[in-house]
Amino acid sequence: MAFTDLLDTLGGVGRFQLIYTALLLVPCSLLACHNFLQNFTAAVPPHHCRGPANATLAAKNDSEGWLRATVPLDQAGTPEQCQRFADPQWALRIPNASIPGAATEDCMDGWVYDHSVFPATIVTEWDLVCEARSLRDLAQSIYMAGVLLGAAVFGGLSDRLGRKAPLIWSYLQLAVSGAATAYFGSFSAYCAFRFLTGMTFSGIILNSLSLVVEWMPTRGRTVAGVLLGFSFTTGQVILATVAYLIRPWRWLQFSVSAPFLVFFLYSWWLPESPRWLLLHGKSQLALQNLRKVAAINGRKEEGERLTKEVVSSYIQSEFASSRTSSSVLDLFRTPAIRKVTCCLMIVWFSNSVAYYGLAMDLQKFRLSIYLVQALFGVIDIPAMLVATATMIYVGRRATVASFLILAGSMVIANMFVPEDMQILRTAQAALGKGCLASSFICVYLFTGELYPTEIRQMGMGFASVNARLGGLAAPLVTTLGEISPIMPPVGFGATSILAGLAICLLMETRNMPLVETIEAMERR
Repeated sequence: MAFTDLLDTLGGVGRFQLIYTALLLVPCSLLACHNFLQNFTAAVPPHHCRGPANATLAAKNDSEGWLRATVPLDQAGTPEQCQRFADPQWALRIPNASIPGAATEDCMDGWVYDHSVFPATIVTEWDLVCEARSLRDLAQSIYMAGVLLGAAVFGGLSDRLGRKAPLIWSYLQLAVSGAATAYFGSFSAYCAFRFLTGMTFSGIILNSLSLVVEWMPTRGRTVAGVLLGFSFTTGQVILATVAYLIRPWRWLQFSVSAPFLVFFLYSWWLPESPRWLLLHGKSQLALQNLRKVAAINGRKEEGERLTKEVVSSYIQSEFASSRTSSSVLDLFRTPAIRKVTCCLMIVWFSNSVAYYGLAMDLQKFRLSIYLVQALFGVIDIPAMLVATATMIYVGRRATVASFLILAGSMVIANMFVPEDMQILRTAQAALGKGCLASSFICVYLFTGELYPTEIRQMGMGFASVNARLGGLAAPLVTTLGEISPIMPPVGFGATSILAGLAICLLMETRNMPLVETIEAMERR
């Protein structure tokens, strides 16, 4: 008998599963805020060079005339952001006047920023513009490097130490590092603590998904996995709302970090995965947890009848051949697992590079950044509703492949929309992003179902590493736009379509029990 049959005996999708899932998904909502936080904390407001320090007070008081005399205009008729006149050109204060060939220089005395929308960001605080503008992207890359390292570290730790301990530590680390990011006053400290914050991303997402899936009977796994996607979507809308209400970047950073201290405190109550406990010889603790679950679900009598022998018998055929240690080599050692791993490497990398290519630079749409962030979050809701229905009634493989191919096609089609049609470009990009977000959540669930329990966290951690590599590659693909404007959309779209084709090589897992060991996977 499969272990999921035991969960059905103890109440199936009961009160415990509902509470447990909710307590794990709420932190995932705020985790999404951190993933996209730099869209607001590192927003670039309109700016121009500050005038010479030796200018007279009278000249400075004539702000409009002073600006026209000291800062040249670009082709769009707005003040140049990185150049000023070497000497004030007072003749330019006369309407329609021009002085061709006037000498210019860099912004020697700093910049003047428009604080009407963004009172304070890391860009205005540390002048991350002009020659230093690459530092803004560097900060995001450092965060993604932390996510990458976290995926590698927590994937292996969770298979050895369980799902609960790394999750608790991740909550605490995020609360402390997130608050420290807002407190310290140097750019280097900001990057260091953002790196530590990024490390927690995979520790929270991967362990939350595994705990939800491993405590959930087969019939509830699809909905539970999609709810994780809805929590991530909700987090994006929460971020747009909180960022709109709290404009200074330090307070915004702190407001989305402090709640993780609460999550850290209540996470001690969450029981460990019974599958992991049984496979690691901790049957007594697994029995205690299952009895508590039975009591919460109103099946106390069924729980009292359980013994260690009865519980172990549900996975006895797998238990004898299971191993308590695993390494990344296990993901390539046997044919079935190797095929799964290679396909998922392509899928996770391609999905991530296209997703972050669309979602991490909202100012390029030249609309309200708060509205675009909310739109990019809300659009995921109908996409995920469709994904939920198709995963339940059609299957995981067809759902993921369809969303990836559709998203790639829309990204490529978007490059044929004229630049002046920003609303249409934004709407089309939002639809593509919704498809990518839905496929991301589907592939999270699909990956958890494809790998056996003894290496599930290792497999998901390794897959997540490929996703983080995609996140690191996305800014590099975007910079190719300086060579040719068609290269980024073609790159993002082509990789997404390639991932959709790769997913077709994997087996379907709809309505199938979770596999416990590698040996069972090879026999399937």
